[in-house]
Amino acid sequence: MMTKKEQRIRRSRQTRVRIAIQQVARLTVFRSNLHIYASVISDDGARVLASASTAEKEVRTALGADGKGGNVAAAVLIGKRIAEKAKAAGIEKVAFDRAGFAYHGRIKALADAAREAGLQF
Repeated sequence: MMTKKEQRIRRSRQTRVRIAIQQVARLTVFRSNLHIYASVISDDGARVLASASTAEKEVRTALGADGKGGNVAAAVLIGKRIAEKAKAAGIEKVAFDRAGFAYHGRIKALADAAREAGLQF
């Protein structure tokens, strides 16, 4: 029997195979209990073109005194931030890689915010 983490990694591998066929940059998301991380990775998977997370000092100050990064409000902020950084790097279209996480809550909030900020996927 597979553990919860092994199941998530298995789902993420299947998704990455499909994304590799598309030949576009990928917006990958990782969430922990305390933080959420987003990166735009080149289509060949060799370079990180843009990244944003709630562990960054500017983001923690924007979130307030507590600096809580494990909530939907923080995910929305990271979604907007990663879209701005990707557009500054010249990337308009990406494939969304949720890394095996379910598409709800913080993952969905980040994706919706990135779409609203102009990133296409």
